[in-house]
Amino acid sequence: MTHPFTLGPAHLIALPSGALHWPHENLLIVSDLHLGKSERLARRGGALLPPYETRATLQKLDDDIEATAARRILCLGDSFDDLTAADNLSEDDRLWLTRLMAGRDWTWVQGNHDAGPAAIGGSHRAEIALGGLAFRHIATAQTPEISGHYHPKSHLPGRTAPCFLIDAARVIMPAYGASTGGLWCDHPDLAALMQPRALAILTGRRCLARPMHG
Repeated sequence: MTHPFTLGPAHLIALPSGALHWPHENLLIVSDLHLGKSERLARRGGALLPPYETRATLQKLDDDIEATAARRILCLGDSFDDLTAADNLSEDDRLWLTRLMAGRDWTWVQGNHDAGPAAIGGSHRAEIALGGLAFRHIATAQTPEISGHYHPKSHLPGRTAPCFLIDAARVIMPAYGASTGGLWCDHPDLAALMQPRALAILTGRRCLARPMHG
């Protein structure tokens, strides 16, 4: 169901949900939740989406926290579709998020959609280093690192899904949010970042690995 692997000194587990678990650090890592996307689109006159994506994303996060018993949560940017969306969460969704955060070490890394601290608890960082790894929203030349931003996706016969991209130097996380698009993993921007033997780990009911290139 999962895909264990090593990056630098860390033994990590890619989960079918699109989250990353680091058991030694009791840490759950997610990226690109884009909470409040339907509200932001409606506010800006864009396409109307059913207003359930925030609840679906919070349910998935709730399930992963319970399954891993993680006490530390790291969100790698674009956690909210914009800063106003963070302010405009429904009372029920805000209470749900507050309950998930209670008693946990929770860090929000800033993304390009939510560049600036939202009026919500936890620590707010531009990036963070932990256990020999760097965590940031957008990949850089400084590795080993774990990042998000690109929403990579891949396909196998009969299946298309968000995916992790993994090589010996970096991980690019899939978008965790319920209503997010994606960039094909063979896109030139991603091909330029990843090493020739990189893997795409498709998410879904179980993790499925395939070569990213080819």
